[in-house]
Amino acid sequence: MIDVAEMLSYRFMRLALIAGLCVGLVAPLVGSFLVHRGMALIGDTLAHSAFAGVAVGLFLGSLDVVVSPYLTALVVSVLAALAIQALAEHTDAYGDVAMAIVLSGGFALGSVLISLSDGGIAVGIDQYLFGSLATVTSENVTVMVALSALVVGVVGVTRRQLFAVTFDETAARVSGIPVRRYNRLLVVLTALVVVAAMQIMGVILVAAMLVVPVAAASQVAHSFRQSLVIGVLIGEIAVIVGITLSYAYGLAAGGTIVLVAIGVFTLVAVVAR
Repeated sequence: MIDVAEMLSYRFMRLALIAGLCVGLVAPLVGSFLVHRGMALIGDTLAHSAFAGVAVGLFLGSLDVVVSPYLTALVVSVLAALAIQALAEHTDAYGDVAMAIVLSGGFALGSVLISLSDGGIAVGIDQYLFGSLATVTSENVTVMVALSALVVGVVGVTRRQLFAVTFDETAARVSGIPVRRYNRLLVVLTALVVVAAMQIMGVILVAAMLVVPVAAASQVAHSFRQSLVIGVLIGEIAVIVGITLSYAYGLAAGGTIVLVAIGVFTLVAVVAR
């Protein structure tokens, strides 16, 4: 029997739960637009870019230049998001080719920076790769809440334009919506979500929360709005159950949350049949 009261008596678990609830909200919220546009892989691409950003922050730290790896991850992820759009708009590369180039480039940059430090930052980067409940601080939670509020606010204000661009770019363009601007906005929002979720999920698994809850919701939803709401509910369930199991059995938080989400997807898919 899991003692939830005991779990919540620990401050770091309360902070981890608040951070997780933010992830469960904003990841499916933005992921709903990505999945329905066939851009599910962009989360993985920006996660690899975030890895490069973390490596940049740790590398600068090894040179006694103090800068938060989360800040460098945010900057590099946003630049990568804009690079994907620029490659898609100004070259002959299709969208998935642009993502593949940026994904490979991000991972290559991170691995090169690690090698330049003679492996000195390799130990420190583990918590960013796999996530951790114990290292969530009140400052991290404050940043996550602020980023989540920003993402929710922007999606709330631009939901009609994002919806139009998601399902019919041509019609959206004809109706006067600046499609390129909203495409850039969507990938930048994705970068914000990736960096916000990195603390708990780790860069390796963060993309799963953009996709799996939405995929599960799509099995039973009859409209985009239903899919979005159900996706957020599944995201929150995965986070709460995953963090609780992680605490009770000493499991990796990010991996447990993703496995719970996949379990929900499997259950919903079977029931929907």
